Amino acid sequence: MTDDVTNQPPPLTGTNAWRGDPLLIQLAEQFSDPVRKDLDGLGRFVLTHEAQDLARLANTETPRLHTHDRYGRRADLVEYHPAYHALMRRSVAGGLHSSIWENGEAEIGRRHQIRAARFYLSAQLESGHLCPVTMTSASLAALMASPKIFREWAPRVTTRKYDQTQKSPVEKSGLTLGMGMTEKQGGTDVNANSTRAERAGSTGFFRLSGHKWFMSAPMSDAFLVLGQATEGLSCFLVPRILGDGENNGFRFQRLKDKLGNRSNATAEVEFENAIGEMVGEPGAGMRTIMDMITLTRLDCAISSSALMRAGLAEAVHHCRNRRVGGKNLTDQPLMQRVLADMALDVAAATALSFRLARSFDEAASDRGEAAFARAMTPVVKYWVCKLAPGLLYEAMECLGGNGYVEDAPLARYYREVPVNAIWEGSGNVMALDVLRVLGRAPGLFDEVLIGIDRDLGASGHGTVGVLKAAMQVASSDEGSARILTEQLALAAAAAELRRLGAGRIADAFVETRLAGQWRTTYGLLDTRHDAALIVDTLYPPTG
Repeated sequence: MTDDVTNQPPPLTGTNAWRGDPLLIQLAEQFSDPVRKDLDGLGRFVLTHEAQDLARLANTETPRLHTHDRYGRRADLVEYHPAYHALMRRSVAGGLHSSIWENGEAEIGRRHQIRAARFYLSAQLESGHLCPVTMTSASLAALMASPKIFREWAPRVTTRKYDQTQKSPVEKSGLTLGMGMTEKQGGTDVNANSTRAERAGSTGFFRLSGHKWFMSAPMSDAFLVLGQATEGLSCFLVPRILGDGENNGFRFQRLKDKLGNRSNATAEVEFENAIGEMVGEPGAGMRTIMDMITLTRLDCAISSSALMRAGLAEAVHHCRNRRVGGKNLTDQPLMQRVLADMALDVAAATALSFRLARSFDEAASDRGEAAFARAMTPVVKYWVCKLAPGLLYEAMECLGGNGYVEDAPLARYYREVPVNAIWEGSGNVMALDVLRVLGRAPGLFDEVLIGIDRDLGASGHGTVGVLKAAMQVASSDEGSARILTEQLALAAAAAELRRLGAGRIADAFVETRLAGQWRTTYGLLDTRHDAALIVDTLYPPTG
C-alpha cells in the first residue's frame, strides 16, 4: 500500500506553453500566421518530457574544463553534455541568436517582439544555454561600430547552424560570440580594467594580455573584450582559435562554481598576447558596447519574466491537483489570493518586458518609442529582475517540500534568476543609469510620462504628478534613485496592462501596486478583487 501514490499532481508535461498563456497570445496578436504557428510548435516542444529531460541533464551534467590533453599540451577546452548541445542546436536553428539581424518578411516591423516571444518560451525550458545566444545576438550591435568587421562576421553568425567543432572561424558553418569584460579588481567599474592592448606592428591588429574574472560561454568562437590601449579603454574582437587552428593565447584558469546558470560555463581566463581587432573608435570602448548592453538587458527582463511564468504555472498546476481538508488548494481562499497576487506581478512583468521590446521595434520611426527605449531599459531590467527571486520562492512554498527538492524544476528556476539581476548591471547600476538619463536628457522622461499618462487614463489620476515629484527629489538625492526606478516601473507596467485592455487584472494591479499600502509578501489582495478569476484568466485550466 505504501507504493500507491495519491494526492499528487500529474506531470505538467504534454501541454503547450504557448496555448496555455492567454497574455502571450494577446501580445502576439499582430504576428503573422507563420510566426504564430512557429510559436505554437515551440510551446508544444517546451513542455514535452524529452525537452524537460534535456533541461535537467544540461544542469546536472555540468561543463568540465580540460586545461591540458593526455600528453601534457595545453588544451583549454570546456566539455558540455550532449543535452546542452541539443538545446543550443534548437535555439540557433530557431534564430534566437540572429533573427533581429535578418530580413525575414514575416517579421518586418516586429523583429524584437517576435524574438522576445520565442526567447520567453525557450527560457521557460532552460535559461543557461540562452546566455551565449543572447551574447551572440547582442554582440552584432557592437560590431556595427566597425562596418568592415560586421560585414566579415555577421554572415557567418546568422547562418542558423550550430557548429560545436573546435576549428578556426573561417572553417565553421556557424559561429557564436561571447564577451570578456569583467576583471577581479574592477567588477562593474570596467574603466579600472588592467588588460593591456598593444599594436601588433602595422597590421591594424593588437595583442592583448591580462586577466578576465568572468568570461561566459568560453567555447564561443570570438569574444568582445575590453582592454587598455594607448588612447584609453577600447573594445576588441578576439577569436579563440586562429586561422591556422592554433589557440589564440587563451589560458583558462578555472570554471566558476556558480549558484545557478549551471548548464552554461563561465571561465576565469588569462590572455597571453591574444590577437584582436579593434571595434569602434580608440578609447571608446564603453560607447562601443552600449548598444550591445541594451539588448542584453532586454533579454534579462524577458528571461526573468519567463522563469516567473514557468514557476507560477508549476504552482498553479500543483494547487489545482492537491487536496487539503477535502478541497483542492486552489479552492482555499488564502491560497487563491496568494496565487492571484503572484499572477498580477507575472502578468505585469511580462507586459512591461514586451513593451520594451516594442519600443525597440518602433524607435526609428517614433520619438516617444525612442525615448522609452533609452530611458526605460534600465527601469524594466531593474524591476523585473528584482521581482523574480522572491516570486519564485513563493511559488516554491506553494508546493511545500515538493518544490524544495531538486526533482522539481522550481529549485533550478530559483537558482537561475539572480544572474539576470546581476548580469549587465546590478540594481544600483540600473538606478544610477536612470539618474544619468534624467540628468543628461530629461526630455526623454517627459515623453515617457506622456505615454504613461495616456495609457493609464483615469485610473492613473495623480500618478504622473508623483513620478515628477520623485524625479525632482532624485535630481538632488542620489540615494533615492531606487525609489524613482521602482515607481517608474510600476507605473509603466500598469499603463501597459491598461493599454492591453486587461480589465480586472489591470484594476487589481493599479489599486494594489500604485495606490496600495507598503507590501512585503504575497496574498494581500482583499475581497474587491476576484482572485479565482485572475488565476483562471492568466492560467486557464487544461481540463
